[in-house]
Amino acid sequence: MSEETFLDLLEYEAKREFSKYNIPVPKGIVATDSKSVSETVSALKPPFMVKAQVLSGGRGKAGGIISAESHSEVIEAVSKLLGTRIKELVVKQVLIEEKLSIKKELYLGITIDRFNKSYVLLASSMGGIDIEEIAEKSSKAIIRFIIDPQLGIRSFHALSIAKKLGYNGEQLVELSSIIQKLYRACVEADLELIEINPLTETEKGSFVAADARIVIDDNALFRHPEYEAKIAQKLTPQEEVAFENNLVYVKLDGNIGVVGNGAGLVMATLDLLDLYGGKPANFLDLGGGANISSIKAAIQIVLGDPSVKIVLVNVLGGITRCDEVARGIIEATEDAKIKKPLVVRLVGTNEEEGQRILINSGIKVLDSMEEAARHAVDFAARGRL
Repeated sequence: MSEETFLDLLEYEAKREFSKYNIPVPKGIVATDSKSVSETVSALKPPFMVKAQVLSGGRGKAGGIISAESHSEVIEAVSKLLGTRIKELVVKQVLIEEKLSIKKELYLGITIDRFNKSYVLLASSMGGIDIEEIAEKSSKAIIRFIIDPQLGIRSFHALSIAKKLGYNGEQLVELSSIIQKLYRACVEADLELIEINPLTETEKGSFVAADARIVIDDNALFRHPEYEAKIAQKLTPQEEVAFENNLVYVKLDGNIGVVGNGAGLVMATLDLLDLYGGKPANFLDLGGGANISSIKAAIQIVLGDPSVKIVLVNVLGGITRCDEVARGIIEATEDAKIKKPLVVRLVGTNEEEGQRILINSGIKVLDSMEEAARHAVDFAARGRL
């Protein structure tokens, strides 16, 4: 799984999730081509907002959000946005919404506070800009509420937050209800982040989520199989293989492929390569108890990267058996279309058998990870072991 395999939903997808929890959103439709827009947009009332659906902030400044006064202007805006690039991302879908009459913009978000090992709610009466920008302007403008995992957000918590944002009466009750629904969605959908920015107070006094962002924790996808197809759409072929084999894979910009077991060991390997003047091409963690199949998949992922000149395998066998690691490596190299050299540091459970298997196949095996790293760096620089 790469660092990009967390599931970051597009705005229209996040708003569909909001609707499940009765969080108010503007009336809108999604378009993937300009031809069908003329029929579907008739269900909406002008004026409109036409928004490029890409996973990038600052769409408005980049020209990805267009205001339209009529149906004909909507069609023109859709034609203009589809196929263009917003911060290097191709626009394949647009969201067309009825434009809100905005009196005030607020910010509401819930994310993970890793220091306190809990969710934290962030709220501000200064919506429409990034929370970092709000903090820069005035840290006092941010309401920060650490959520007790046993209590959650109770009605009295939500009412207190809404009151601090400056509301009372019916608006106080309505806003506090949205806060509670936001937290419920966060817990039930296993979210790393849920954000409304801006949450608009309309001229009529109601609250509507003008924008929406949701990031789902990919470690919880086994509880949400409906999202697995969505996450697969975002992956490169290498990332897809890693995802299917429960491997943690992150592409980097170097030329030395790295495979190890345990995030700490892999990070230490990357640091060693950097120390000796090398550049790792990836981070790939086998995890604990990897079998022949997953080891083979890991090696093939790295061998298939055209930027990789040599592969460094660093395994400290405990639950993971060194002989299985060796057999997985052999199977991967035998099936590989492109042959590349490997340097292996293999110690731990059944290390003698694992080392014997590799040596008999002509693969260089070393006991020291420092020595293995030096060999990999030397080869990447000079083309020889």
